[in-house]
Amino acid sequence: MNLEVSSEKHLIYVEQIREEMANSAKARGTGIATRTSEYITEKILEGKAVIATDDQGTWAGFCYIETWSDGQYVANSGLIVSPQFRKLGLARKIKERVFDLSREKYPTAKIFGLTTGLAVMKINSDLGYRPVIYSELTQDDQFWNGCKNCVNYEILKSKERNNCLCTAMLFEPKSNEMITKNNLETVYNGND
Repeated sequence: MNLEVSSEKHLIYVEQIREEMANSAKARGTGIATRTSEYITEKILEGKAVIATDDQGTWAGFCYIETWSDGQYVANSGLIVSPQFRKLGLARKIKERVFDLSREKYPTAKIFGLTTGLAVMKINSDLGYRPVIYSELTQDDQFWNGCKNCVNYEILKSKERNNCLCTAMLFEPKSNEMITKNNLETVYNGND
């Protein structure tokens, strides 16, 4: 499987990505915010997405990053895997790569996500995210406007953006730095 930071060459996958986001939202009946072709195109051209393809160039998965509150917060969003490539661990690989891309581009930003999926919660937890209350996330209205096309938006609105059916998760780089090879060896050798 090939994982690449997005570029112009990946624009051929925009409609497949958009359609799969919409289909998955319908099939699950839960909180998947759909995105327009224009929005997905923008993320791809900005190099703010990760695209997975197989060796024949078949689209397999996608996830993008978005910044909020002047770069203080980064959201890893839109994680989607084509049905034929599910249950192979690809979602984890994409999520790990988009997390690394977020850290490369915005090393001091808090990285967050909203999800109803247990698998995504597990992946986020393994990356160092922790569950938080909604007030610890960006309060940028543009972010919350992105929830408007989610089936759960009325719940979010009625709770005044304090909670919803999604679990909020946050990675804070200052208190949870990524493990480097050197301090990983220290941990494994018991030289703490």
